[in-house]
Amino acid sequence: MSNVLEYLKSYVSLLPRFSATNLLEVAIIAVIVYEIIQWIMDSRAWTLLKGIGVIVLFTFFSYIMHLDTILWLIEKGSTIVVIVLVVIFQPELRKALEQLGNQKYLDKIGFTNSRSSDDNGMYKETASQITKAVFAMAKVKTGALIVIEQNEALKEFVKTGIVINGQVSSGLLINIFEKNTPLHDGAVIIRGNEILAATCYLPLSDNMSISKDLGTRHRAALGMSEVTDSITIVVSEETGKVSVAYKGKLSVVPDENGLDKILINRINKHEVSWFGKLRKERTGQETVNEQKGKA
Repeated sequence: MSNVLEYLKSYVSLLPRFSATNLLEVAIIAVIVYEIIQWIMDSRAWTLLKGIGVIVLFTFFSYIMHLDTILWLIEKGSTIVVIVLVVIFQPELRKALEQLGNQKYLDKIGFTNSRSSDDNGMYKETASQITKAVFAMAKVKTGALIVIEQNEALKEFVKTGIVINGQVSSGLLINIFEKNTPLHDGAVIIRGNEILAATCYLPLSDNMSISKDLGTRHRAALGMSEVTDSITIVVSEETGKVSVAYKGKLSVVPDENGLDKILINRINKHEVSWFGKLRKERTGQETVNEQKGKA
């Protein structure tokens, strides 16, 4: 028994010593590897990587069978593989970087403070006006797309539309989306209790798992929820159904109480960082200045 213990001690002594720094590095690497695997599984990268795996296996087979000509071609072509991969994975890489800069990572380490209705938040009456307008349009199957800004400023999307800068009301929203009117096509963007702009263009989702029955409005709502932390409400022109897109997921809202609850819970009670507030104040002022310059 003593010989066994001595052997174990001598074996352990050969292993590198672990310190708090080593453990921290292992934890960080584990998290990074996990996030990369999750990103691969949740995107088209998984299908593309399976194709790359086939090429790797073919290369290994060529090496075993001494297929020198094929190996030479693979070796010469490998110099452009990195460039090809960047081009192929460009949408996924962009989305990953956008998610990396998402506010939720700062929230987890405490760079946030509670947001109140006085801090450019949405009042319950405003949420009620949005709900009223949405279901009024749903009854007559008037298509609508309403984006509600949260922590991330949506200035780049506001620029694509026509500036409104009007108080949110059910009547104004209904008039904007009335068929055959100049402002009905595109999205409305709301910040707090104010409609910033209408006819805004939104990015379309490239998620291949989306039902083919969903139209451009639903793809735009999902695309917006994938690249920002905003809440997007969609009214289907074909069915009159109301859906909400948030964090890359689309869910149907059956009634007014359901939508009102979503708006109150996810807008009035969410948190905002000091940096987010500073950026919003700055971008909001820039939008006003740009509008004055156009006038």
